[in-house]
Amino acid sequence: MITRALHLSDAVVGWFGGLDRPIDPDDLIRIARERTGLRDFGDIAFLDPLTRLLQSCSSESGLSLVGRSATRWDIVRFLSNLLAIQAAAAAQPHIADLAVRQPIFITGLPRSGTTFLHRLMLADGANRAPAVWETIFPSPRSGTRSQRIARVDRQLKAFEYLAPEFHALHPLDARSPQECSEITAHVFRSLRFDTNYNIPSYRAWMDADVVRHLPAYRFHKRFLQFLQHQDGLERRWVLKCPEHIFALEAIKSVYPDARMIFVHRDPVKVLLSQAQLTEVLRRPFTRALEPRSLGPLESRRWLDGTKRMMAIGDDAGLPESVCHVHHLDLISDPLSTVEGVYRHFGMTLTEPSARAIDRYVAAKPKGGYGAHSYRFEDHGLNEAEERARFRPYMVRFGVTPEDAPRRELGREPGLVASPNMSSPGL
Repeated sequence: MITRALHLSDAVVGWFGGLDRPIDPDDLIRIARERTGLRDFGDIAFLDPLTRLLQSCSSESGLSLVGRSATRWDIVRFLSNLLAIQAAAAAQPHIADLAVRQPIFITGLPRSGTTFLHRLMLADGANRAPAVWETIFPSPRSGTRSQRIARVDRQLKAFEYLAPEFHALHPLDARSPQECSEITAHVFRSLRFDTNYNIPSYRAWMDADVVRHLPAYRFHKRFLQFLQHQDGLERRWVLKCPEHIFALEAIKSVYPDARMIFVHRDPVKVLLSQAQLTEVLRRPFTRALEPRSLGPLESRRWLDGTKRMMAIGDDAGLPESVCHVHHLDLISDPLSTVEGVYRHFGMTLTEPSARAIDRYVAAKPKGGYGAHSYRFEDHGLNEAEERARFRPYMVRFGVTPEDAPRRELGREPGLVASPNMSSPGL
């Protein structure tokens, strides 16, 4: 019923050309200034990427009525947060001097277990991550802590009404740890937009020069300092995002003492799950969704990601070597896997923290994700071709194929998976 109503609304508004009008960045900047009562953004380097993003959304993504409204709301929110963060920095310059020591970055292929590992490590009270509510409304100007949490929970429930499959694919509430792409989106240099919208020109611009990630991660540090100032505490930041794979040079520049974790998983499992998630995220926002186009796009993107991981291997140019975690190890023995990460970095996992991890696993086996079935043909993928394409990555890091059939005469064991695959997304 809701889908039919939305399609009808799109048809009516589209008939009058209301969905194809460009979205004016100056209009959104004016609204943000009026709502906050603030005018100074400080650094205005965000204007060019914002303009590019809006042009791409307007001309390429086929925004629906919901998509157009959500895009405007999202950008006004980002701009309002920028104004609030700049106002705090102007009033309290010492925020810029707060130390962010040895942050841990969890990255790797999407849907590989990065979220599960992230949440396990956050069972240790010495660790800290930005929560969903903090990345959406980081400033007390938006209300008290409880007010902001309640507001975000209502918004997530509203989105689940539009995309009922989302929660099963990616369980999330206001207090959940959030990916860093939501932070870098504030300065409109984030691949988060490319997941939500079909915006090839914006994506090509982002990919054209790795230096474009540097302003995003400079702001990323400002954002962490802003949250740290509100806490009044210095804890170890544990951060997570597959997008970090494409910004390792920027991370090294901004956080020279960072620690890096790569999570590895059978790429074929990753592609099927990620294509499905992208479809679910895009569907409410567009009038033109072709699921079969998503698989090849995800394959190209993450093949590039695997090549970057292979080029780095153990050495990301940071003081400590990369810690490698395998998905199958993570889900079969979560506590031992986290203990291995701590040993790698010379850290100590206390007994209370270990017990907290065990309690989390007991309460939410595999992170609370359910099993999902996917078919290659639904998203334009060919199993044999993807196996061949990603084979160098799997060999390089000893990644085990999942759901492999019994060995057949003349076939190399473990290299062919069943055509219908099911797995928790993690």
